[in-house]
Amino acid sequence: MQLNFAAREVAIKLVYYGPALSGKTTNLKSLHDLVSDQSRGRLMTLETRDDRTLFFDMLPLVVRGEGGMALRIKVFTVPGQVLHGSTRRLVLQGADGIAFIADSQQAETHANAESFLDLRDNLRELGRSIRDVPVIIQFNKRDLPGIRPDSEIEALAKKGREPVYTACAISGAGVLESFYGLLYLVYGHLDREHQLSQKIGMDRAQFLKSVVDRLGIQRRPEELLGAAVGGTISGGAQ
Repeated sequence: MQLNFAAREVAIKLVYYGPALSGKTTNLKSLHDLVSDQSRGRLMTLETRDDRTLFFDMLPLVVRGEGGMALRIKVFTVPGQVLHGSTRRLVLQGADGIAFIADSQQAETHANAESFLDLRDNLRELGRSIRDVPVIIQFNKRDLPGIRPDSEIEALAKKGREPVYTACAISGAGVLESFYGLLYLVYGHLDREHQLSQKIGMDRAQFLKSVVDRLGIQRRPEELLGAAVGGTISGGAQ
């Protein structure tokens, strides 16, 4: 979390992580397309030889409560190719929350596992632990043949500590839900660690409702939070 007292702004950073071609870029493009024009920033791309990193600012959420500050959400993807390890660490630095985008295809199970270990190792290189960072897992590409069955995804969700979502990012299905679930965890974590509610002048419930309103989402907060595999994510998670 970054504080800019001159601009009276709090900025939080979300990073979409995962193996190459799992749908990180598609998630951000879909998210960018789904929200209202006035709530999204310019989509920027850093091209590499064989991959790309996307970045955009969202939610210039101005809090008008007494003593409140504006809240800005910055969203990034990392390049998934193995050779871009140093770039992934650079993008990951200072992340307040991480969406791990896994490929649902059975053939990509090993690539998912390797990428998750890479995430854990890169956080360790940055002096952090994956257990101390809000993380959600999204199983993308649910529209393709040869995917891991729902029963297997449900079993993984019960076994792990991270909330799990299913998605088809190319159509936008599950994109908002994953993003919203991550925001839920991040806000709770930052509020406990840095008293975010006091800084921006609203509690988590007010914040989540403001996100829905400012993004122009025609959905109720509890409906979005209930989209995690196995039901509503726990208020005590992370």
